[in-house]
Amino acid sequence: MNTPDSVVRSGPSRRALLAGASGAGLAGAVGLAGATPAAASPVLWQKPGALGAPRVAGLHLQFGSDASREVVISWHSTASVSRPRVLLGTPAGGLGRTVAAQTTTYRDAKSGTEVQVHHARVRGLRADTDYVYAAVHDGAQAEFGTVRTAPRGRSPFTFTSFGDQGTPTLGQKNAAGIYVNDNLGSPAAGDTTAGVERIAPLFHLVNGDLCYANLATNRVRTWSDWFENNSRSARHRPWMPAAGNHENELGNGPIGYGAYQTYFSLPDAGADTELQGLWYAFTAGSVRVISLNNDDVALQDGGNSYVHGYSGGAQKRWLETELAAARAHPDIDWIVVCMHQVVISTADKFNGADLGVREEWVPLFDRYGVDLVVCGHEHHYERSHPVRGQQANDTRTPVPAATDTHTVDTTQGTVHMVIGGGGTSAPSNQLLFPTPQCRVITKVGPADPATGKRPPVYVIEDAPWSAVRDAEHPYGFAAFDVDPGRPGGTTSIHVTYYAVDGPYGDLTAIDRFTLTRPRGHR
Repeated sequence: MNTPDSVVRSGPSRRALLAGASGAGLAGAVGLAGATPAAASPVLWQKPGALGAPRVAGLHLQFGSDASREVVISWHSTASVSRPRVLLGTPAGGLGRTVAAQTTTYRDAKSGTEVQVHHARVRGLRADTDYVYAAVHDGAQAEFGTVRTAPRGRSPFTFTSFGDQGTPTLGQKNAAGIYVNDNLGSPAAGDTTAGVERIAPLFHLVNGDLCYANLATNRVRTWSDWFENNSRSARHRPWMPAAGNHENELGNGPIGYGAYQTYFSLPDAGADTELQGLWYAFTAGSVRVISLNNDDVALQDGGNSYVHGYSGGAQKRWLETELAAARAHPDIDWIVVCMHQVVISTADKFNGADLGVREEWVPLFDRYGVDLVVCGHEHHYERSHPVRGQQANDTRTPVPAATDTHTVDTTQGTVHMVIGGGGTSAPSNQLLFPTPQCRVITKVGPADPATGKRPPVYVIEDAPWSAVRDAEHPYGFAAFDVDPGRPGGTTSIHVTYYAVDGPYGDLTAIDRFTLTRPRGHR
């Protein structure tokens, strides 16, 4: 018998899963097309012969726009495969449904390697339900996973978030011939994944700068390493990303995001083909999550190419339409934005806040009452007071609307969280100003002839919006427990920021607070 080490993270046992799978004729289903399902019996799994087919690698999940009904199951290869497909079912009923996967490709401009990514889009699922699946293509051994769909309407669930991870692997030899990490990763990039699995959220938000492939000697290998590290979580719960500046890889696609756009099959936002997947939204329970690509509006030159303004305003127009619809929807209480570059930061000599984001996005957040913004880019943890409006100065300093750090009414303003301790080797928690201040990028200078990069121009401001920051712990993530409350009352999100320490994902709660708003309040 050949079964995965950990079929089910929570819920039904491996025994129950395999017993159910036998009822659907698992061996026949994944081995021969059109095989007749066998009667219920112990699973007799035979390893496929040595046919030269690549394995099912980097298995991961994404939600559709309605997370209660649609899931995408994805994996990749660097060689062509035959009949990529997913066998889907329930723990009790077995794998009775087959869904064909569609293959998309990109060719890495640096290595010339073509990567094929296979996406099986599964529709018509039941809300708040556990499913089991096997991903397979001809000649390969199936890889198993589980997924739980989101609830519909006002129900409790948990999600988590971090950004700026990298990989814990070694990818380049230095001058002494010793392998080193070349993507700003560290062992903590594995620890944070283990920490997320301790919480076992419904989904995880990745706030940009996933694997830093654009810095790596071998970009394809770095992406592969990132998925290998995270598939132990992402095969059981969707990891929903926002593209950061380090997802911009020179030559990959028309604006550099070709790898990111191929590896993920994200909800359709109606964008032009070359922009698909760079912004999107999905609904889980009473929460509308909106993912943005800030390189479109950020002033900082932080990727492999300077793409400021690449959408010609299309992303901003979509964002305003999306925010207006979400705030008007009777079943949506919470609007959560996931993006990379930040509106707030009290780190010195690091990236800083970006005036472009403050000018383009923040007025929309204010107008439509965004509750929460989660970011990365700065490699530490901090959060703002609820902010609403901006000072009439050169940096558009956000104005705090309240100062209680324990309970925050988000009808008064938006809380911004910097959660950039996903695992990089360059944390910024030791760079915080002693008294909260902020370096804001207000413009960029002309391109440096030697590097081609546009240097940032900074203005330092006081930070009256600063609420809580953690100078002690370099790595961690936030967990968000959604409490729908009762009709006529309030709804809450209980937030915990956990520091992560060690390979087993040991967690220490560093910051706890509650977001609250009247339920159904428009």
